[in-house]
Amino acid sequence: MKYDVNEKGYYGEFGGAWIPEMMYTNINELRHRYLEIIESPDFKKEFDQLMKDYVGRPSPLYFAGRLSEHYGTNIYLKREDLNHTGSHKLNNTVGQILLAGRLGKKRIIAETGAGQHGVATATVCALKGLKCIVYMGALDVQRQAPNVKKMKMLGAEVVPVHSGNKTLKDATNEAMRDWINNPEDTHYIIGSVVGPHPFPDMVARFQSVISLEMKKQLSEQTGSEFPSRILACVGGGSNAAGAFYHYLDHEQVELIGVEAAGKGVDTNETAATLLVGSPGVLHASRTMLMQNKDGQITEPYSISAGLDYPGIGPLHAHLFKSGRAKFLAATDEEVLKAAVLLTQKEGIIPALESAHALAALEKLEMKPDDVNVINLSGSGNKDMETYLNYFGY
Repeated sequence: MKYDVNEKGYYGEFGGAWIPEMMYTNINELRHRYLEIIESPDFKKEFDQLMKDYVGRPSPLYFAGRLSEHYGTNIYLKREDLNHTGSHKLNNTVGQILLAGRLGKKRIIAETGAGQHGVATATVCALKGLKCIVYMGALDVQRQAPNVKKMKMLGAEVVPVHSGNKTLKDATNEAMRDWINNPEDTHYIIGSVVGPHPFPDMVARFQSVISLEMKKQLSEQTGSEFPSRILACVGGGSNAAGAFYHYLDHEQVELIGVEAAGKGVDTNETAATLLVGSPGVLHASRTMLMQNKDGQITEPYSISAGLDYPGIGPLHAHLFKSGRAKFLAATDEEVLKAAVLLTQKEGIIPALESAHALAALEKLEMKPDDVNVINLSGSGNKDMETYLNYFGY
């Protein structure tokens, strides 16, 4: 089975570039130049230097002793929450801002849900002195106010989007409209492994630093670079793509993605795309998505703004369809309990997104000698208001 993208931008039956004619110039330029640029020695040198000295990589692989004891197995946390800006998102935005510079772009646009990608984009635009516009659903602007303030302090213009259910899908729609109207000077930094080819492949490559480090760290700490399983939350799926990337061809490693069940997969308030969705085209890519019998997008719901998306990256759709990865779903209630458990066992407050992966531990049968790696994709600092409101602290 082949898990990397083919020359037409497909992972099996999913992917491609289902784009309007007005977007062709932008996508064609990227498709023909991205590999040449990101594989060049000068790009790699600058990217590696920024990963080390600016992002703070490698991120630690932490053995969670008390959490391991609680579950009767071995649990390691890949600490992406300790990166500069507090999540894995900066791995991708550093790569894309360097790419944009080599393409001669002076204006950067982005979409964001939880705000972490918006903050990461605003951060690299400040670093490189480029104009930054971030589209964000109006609902997410309210529930992720601290990140909105950070983006503005970094010099970005935050544009609230009031269409649809005012969340990530709608912000992505507006960002794509902007890019169509400004093809000459603008680069769109997509925040996940979604959208038209080559974005899913490009973002996965930048995030693959996670699993590259993981292999070395596991070898040093356990004597083997191959864990029993890797768990990661999945919305669009960039942190999961990065955590899975260097293990895709190693079938002995179980790959588990965890979607947002919201109020439950049997309700209308969920974002568990693979469990309730079907094949279709969303944001210029053929993938699995939530839609009604007429092909209209079903509005997603999750307590987590970063997973509140009605689709999934085409790589993950392929991993699901091929059976290479297993996908579970965690409800809001399960996620909040998992977040508190980690906090009180290890003194680490996770992002609501990351807590979905933690919640899956309750659903698995694990052996005492198993090695389980959870990609802790983000810090819970941005979610403190949600936690405080829920628990009444």
